[in-house]
Amino acid sequence: MKVRKRSKEVIYILLLFIITGFFYSCPKRKPKPLPPQPQESEISTFTPTVVEEPSIHGEEFVSIPELRTVNFQFDRFDLTDEAKKILEENAKYLSVHPEYEILVEGHCCECGTAEYNLALGQKRAMTVREYYINLGIPAGKIATISYGEEKPINKNAGPPDSIRCIPNRRAETKVRIKK
Repeated sequence: MKVRKRSKEVIYILLLFIITGFFYSCPKRKPKPLPPQPQESEISTFTPTVVEEPSIHGEEFVSIPELRTVNFQFDRFDLTDEAKKILEENAKYLSVHPEYEILVEGHCCECGTAEYNLALGQKRAMTVREYYINLGIPAGKIATISYGEEKPINKNAGPPDSIRCIPNRRAETKVRIKK
């Protein structure tokens, strides 16, 4: 009986050594090489091209009938195909009117917290701004602001799937004559 118990202990110890050896003998993954680091001279000469938005203070921006508003889906800030077509038409008008500075206002429905809706409204405004820039409108002429849920078209519109909520989820393009 002692021999049998002893042989079981030996087998367990051998299995432990085999398993441990297996893990230590597995090939190690080679770390990926780091990308080449820029030289000191490259760092000091690099200047990012950042175009600041124009100031939105002072003279008020106004809506004009030639510039249409785009709407967004609930909790989204990406442009639908319909919104892209509207913005392309807006951009055509804006490109032949260089006297305008542009303000893109982001708005939300009343679902969610005030902080969340301000952030979502800003994302919507920035998405429209970037689309205008990609269409050739100079970045230095386009400012953004978020009103979140502060300026709904339909107050207390109900749940997010309500038809009355759709106009509240929008980005408006407004203009003022550049001084």
